[in-house]
Amino acid sequence: MDVNAAVAAAAAIAGLCTGVIAMLAFRWSEREQKRPTRTSLRPDGNAALPPGVDTVLSVLSSSAVVLDESDSVVKASSAAYALGLVRGGRLAVEPMLHMARDTRRDGEIRQVELDLPRRGTGRGEALAVSARVAPLGSRLVLLLVEDLTEARRIEAVRRDFVANVSHELKTPVGALSLLSEAVMDASDDPEAVQRFAGRMEIEATRLTNLVQELIDLSRVQNDDPLEDAEPVRVEELVVEAVDRCRQQAGSKQITMASGGTADLFVWGNRSQLAAALGNLVENAVNYSPARTRVGIAARKLAAPGGDLIEIAVTDQGIGISETDRERVFERFYRVDPARSRATGGTGLGLAIVKHVAASHGGEVTVWSSEGQGSTFTLRLPESGVVRGRTTGGSLVVNGAVDHDGPYETDSFDTFPAPEALP
Repeated sequence: MDVNAAVAAAAAIAGLCTGVIAMLAFRWSEREQKRPTRTSLRPDGNAALPPGVDTVLSVLSSSAVVLDESDSVVKASSAAYALGLVRGGRLAVEPMLHMARDTRRDGEIRQVELDLPRRGTGRGEALAVSARVAPLGSRLVLLLVEDLTEARRIEAVRRDFVANVSHELKTPVGALSLLSEAVMDASDDPEAVQRFAGRMEIEATRLTNLVQELIDLSRVQNDDPLEDAEPVRVEELVVEAVDRCRQQAGSKQITMASGGTADLFVWGNRSQLAAALGNLVENAVNYSPARTRVGIAARKLAAPGGDLIEIAVTDQGIGISETDRERVFERFYRVDPARSRATGGTGLGLAIVKHVAASHGGEVTVWSSEGQGSTFTLRLPESGVVRGRTTGGSLVVNGAVDHDGPYETDSFDTFPAPEALP
């Protein structure tokens, strides 16, 4: 009997402990369910919403917040938390809170655009948003917030671009108009007519170049160059770029040298890559003093995501200040406006290079020192095709081997400071 009584007592105690543990687990589970989450800050949040609203809010791209009559957050999307609209279960933006209260009072839909400070930045950058408040049922208010920051930035870029294009087009067009009047007034002076006609030709060429570069810039921004991608021989790109600047270099007695370009291939659109490298070489020639040297060197670099081909264009020109180096790739920006007018520069060449490099998965960088020249470096993914070689140490221009100066083919990394070559 004593043994049976002990066993019964032990069983009763075990049952009591099990019941206590089960009750505690049930209470803990209830408390966890009632704890606020990022999507539902009240235990009955979903139940308070009209049928179907929860599903609709979950698929909206806008940030959504639902407030009850006490301004507590019933429902908030993850985007609302990311923008910093909701903190601690409350709507953190006072203008939006006032709008919600006004809408709850009179049932009128309201909309406003606001600039909010960015979270986690100390630079005072503003976040542009559009907020729309509407009644949801009898006691709830729905707030939808759209992020307009990127749209504002794109619109600002578009306005600047249109303004710059208008200014750049008006200059040669105005010059052509004045020169045509001058030609008519000087109809009885053949020498003056010839002089004005020469100026008209220069302005017409400048206008043609500007229109063509605008077309090229639009093409590289809108087209996908990898749709027509192919293995492109670096040496052919260099030859084409050199041939493009042959006349300008010859008139200034500038020596053009290339090295390390054999056996290298890049992957991309040949015409765009040729235009990008041609722009770099043309800039180097235009901004170099007479009787100096412009070099084009290439090499292969190992990179974690795949090997890269690096093409560097070095000149002995006027150099670029540190302030200007941050802006040289902007559209229509010129380091030396006076020299750009003299050379017919449009300020779009480097912008085209930047877009071509980015669309091909590469980049373009610049090193420069005032009075010592500049080096623009274009890095592009390697193609990885079977390599080939071209004719000896000469440059092939338009299918013909050119042994005459001022071209050299040798390896080099950097050039000395500007000096007159013998």
